[in-house]
Amino acid sequence: MSTTLDSFFQQALFLTSAAKLSQCPPDEGFEVAFAGRSNSGKSSAINALTFQNKLARTSKTPGRTQLINFFSLSESQRIVDLPGYGFAKVPEKLKIDWQKNMGEYLEKRDCLGGIVVVMDVRHPLKPFDIMMLEWSEHWNMPLHILLSKADKLKKGPANAALFKVQKEVKVYGDQVTAQLFSSTKNTGLEKAHAVLAEWLGYNTP
Repeated sequence: MSTTLDSFFQQALFLTSAAKLSQCPPDEGFEVAFAGRSNSGKSSAINALTFQNKLARTSKTPGRTQLINFFSLSESQRIVDLPGYGFAKVPEKLKIDWQKNMGEYLEKRDCLGGIVVVMDVRHPLKPFDIMMLEWSEHWNMPLHILLSKADKLKKGPANAALFKVQKEVKVYGDQVTAQLFSSTKNTGLEKAHAVLAEWLGYNTP
């Protein structure tokens, strides 16, 4: 993509955090939400896509992100970092609250244009991922899979993993797409930017 599009994502700024739907910014403009199991590489993917090191908080303790975090690209375009799931050692009630608040956001947020689900390419399509795919199918919401940490596999196995995922998600409809991605090697940035730009209503100058 053009350097103009790169600059668009590079201007991302932290906007606000919300513990529940009522605390979210006004429901207008365009949003793309990022979801993923804890330690899937979600925060690293957001940082790579925005050419920043510390925009989304990364942690060696999975599950630290317990709020819905909003990052502005412009007055009407936002990236949203949803709470991660999977390995967080937190009380069960807190997990239930997370799920309730995230579910409300996904179902009631009118400006949501699509969901990016980040999965470790070595461990894709876990129960949480399937839940997101089923939700996407039910609400006819576009969903794009980033198979992260692609640099951990050689080219052949990585492509084989991508093909397998693409084959298995066909049952969820044409609105589900997938690609390889590496935040450390910047693999797949251009393709991911193109998907995000379309969902965010970005018009290339």
